[in-house]
Parts: sequence; C-alpha cells; structure tokens
Amino acid sequence: MANHLMKTTALGLIAACAFVGGAQAGGLERGGYNIDLLFDPGQYTFESGVVYVAPDRTLKNVRDTDATSQPGGLSLNARPNSVDETESYFVPRVGLKATLTEGVECLADYSQPWGAHTKPGSNWAGANQNIETKVNSHNYGLTCSYRFDLGPGQVRIIGGGFYQQVDGFKERLVIDPVAAGLGSLTGVGRLDLEGDGYGFRVGAAYEIPEYALRASLVYNSQVKLDDITGTLDLRQVGQTVENVYGSAEMPDSLELKLQSGIAPDWLAFGSVKWTDWSQLQKVRFYRVGTTTERTSLDLGYRDGWTVSGGIGHKLNDQWSVAGSVTWDRGTSQGFGAQSDTWTFGTGVSYTPTDNVEFRLAGALSILTSGSSGAVTIDGESYGSDVSYDYGTDLAAAVSTSLKVRF
Repeated sequence: MANHLMKTTALGLIAACAFVGGAQAGGLERGGYNIDLLFDPGQYTFESGVVYVAPDRTLKNVRDTDATSQPGGLSLNARPNSVDETESYFVPRVGLKATLTEGVECLADYSQPWGAHTKPGSNWAGANQNIETKVNSHNYGLTCSYRFDLGPGQVRIIGGGFYQQVDGFKERLVIDPVAAGLGSLTGVGRLDLEGDGYGFRVGAAYEIPEYALRASLVYNSQVKLDDITGTLDLRQVGQTVENVYGSAEMPDSLELKLQSGIAPDWLAFGSVKWTDWSQLQKVRFYRVGTTTERTSLDLGYRDGWTVSGGIGHKLNDQWSVAGSVTWDRGTSQGFGAQSDTWTFGTGVSYTPTDNVEFRLAGALSILTSGSSGAVTIDGESYGSDVSYDYGTDLAAAVSTSLKVRF
C-alpha cells in the first residue's frame, strides 16, 4: 500500500490544505514556513502556488478612550463606531527540489511567511490608533537533507538557512486637523520601515514508504532584524520627516507533522506548531543619532499554537481529494482583534501524467469574537487610546498550485 499511496496526489493535497488554512494563522503569519516539497520523490521537482485570502473582520462599539491626545481634549467619538478592518491579500510561493546524489536532496524556495494589512481608514472613532497598517516579507531559503536506512524505514536529517526581508508602514491620526487649525493638512502621521536578517532550520524525519508513513520535527530559528531603518513623516501635522531606527525579532517556531496510510488509497495527516509570537510586544523607534523614542508599533502578542488534522483519498489514477480542520490560538490578549480561528479546508488534485500535477484548495475560516481595550502586558500598557468589540466573522481562501517533475 505504501508505494501506491506515495505516488498518489493525496500527499500533495496535504500541503495544499495546510497552506490555504495556515494563511489565517495568528500574529503576522501569512504563508509561514513550508518545506514539504523536500520530500517529493521526483529527481527534480518544480512547484509554484498562490493563495488568495479574503477576511471580513468588523470592529463594533468603537470608542476613542484617549481624548486628551486631541487638541482641547476633543475626541473622535462623533465619527462612526463600526468599521471593516481587514483587506484581502495574495500569498505566493515557488520552490525547486533537486536530488543531488543518492540520499542527498535540496530545496531552494521563495515565500512570504509574514504579513499584515488592515485599512479601517480615517473616518472612524479609532483613527488615532490606526488608519492603515501594512507589513510585507520576502524569504529566500535553501534546505537540504541526508537520508539513510534505519530499521524498516529511513531517517532524514534536515538543515538549512534563509534570508528574510521585512518592510511596511503605518498611518494614524496624530491630531485633529480642524481643531489644530492645520488648514489643508490632514493631521496624519506615517511610519515607514524596512529591515532584513538571516535564520536557520534544523530537523529530522522518519519515513516508512511501505505504509506512506512520515513523521517530521523541524525547528525554524528567529530572524533578528537588528537594524530596522525608516522614516517618521509628520508633514501633515505641520512638522518634518525624521529618520528613525529600531530592532525586532521575527519569531522562531517548532512544528511536528505526522501522516500515515490508514487503508488502501486513504491517508491521515496532522500537525502541531508552536510560534514564539510573544517576543513581539512593542517595537520602539528612535530618532537617528539619539536614544529619543519617537513612536512604536504596539502588538502585545502571546505565543501561537496551531493544530491541524485531515484525511486524503485517491479516487483514481488522476484524481485525489482531501479535507482538513485547523485550530489556531489567537495571539491577542485583550488588545487587538486576533482571536481563535477555526479553518475548514478541502482540496482536489488532478494528475494528467506522472510528471504534472494541478491542485486547487479552498477554505472557510471562523474568526471568533472578542474585545480590545486597555491592558497591561509584562508591565507595558496597550490599548489605552481606543476600545472596541468584534463578533464572529468569516474569512474565505482559495489556493492553486502546479507541480512539475522532470
């Protein structure tokens, strides 16, 4: 049964379902890290895919709770107290796996592991907290493995590294332009930033091809962005553009994945992942040449946990299907709108020849309800400017990919 199952596209659908489900994980996670292509049995295998996610998070009962930041003690509570916060986004990935010699395989890949885009705009009661925030990432990785026989199966030792670029911006209302007499100025401040760094991964896997069994454990290190540079643009407040600097660490993670054939042409799979989002609390920015703090990105995250499981089935030599359920523990802890998420994914795979595979997967996520307001985390204050509630919302996602072996 193993060799038969290992040749089915149900295995590929595991990656498709995981990819489309993981795009709604907590923190700044978008595509995360995925090296499943390294296990492909082909001599040379190219894969390209993209996921489109359309979240629909609505903030309600919004109140400006820090009116003192407005001139004359004015508040923004005359503005709408309900707003759509989220924006749709794409997450691409590309990979090339090559067998260099017997037992030695390498994967070169490009991905966008982190990202965020919220755009509630300026016409809401919380504009002094956020008008638009966007974070982008680019990750270039090289991962290799050495495989050798042990018992009834094979052990695979995994190691590699990656280079990561992160950039983004945030806009918020600094002062009310009318009350401040700014004329045609908007009163909006903008922070732009960019940084880069390196990381590594290590891991191991055990495979028994006869039963389509594989267990893998992979650790991805944090990426230290020690030299984040940027600008703080206050020209719409009647001031100037300042050069600023800061530092942060993108999180490390540890992921356990399991899969096994359970009956002819049936495969079960699951995973558990921990991500160290709690290291991202306040990212402070200082005026260049000084230690004077000018602004900060307030995140206040806690660690993320993601648990997933599902079933894959080969219908015939060309078609396979799979389904999965994923739970992601929200990273917000009284500040922000990242609550627990439940994602239900399904996918279909079409293999017209042994060397070509097309995959299409979709998912529906349930974003659970919660509230955000003033909290203290590790001695730091968050959310004193705006409070709001959010109900149970939905997010939809679709993923498509092409795999070619040659």
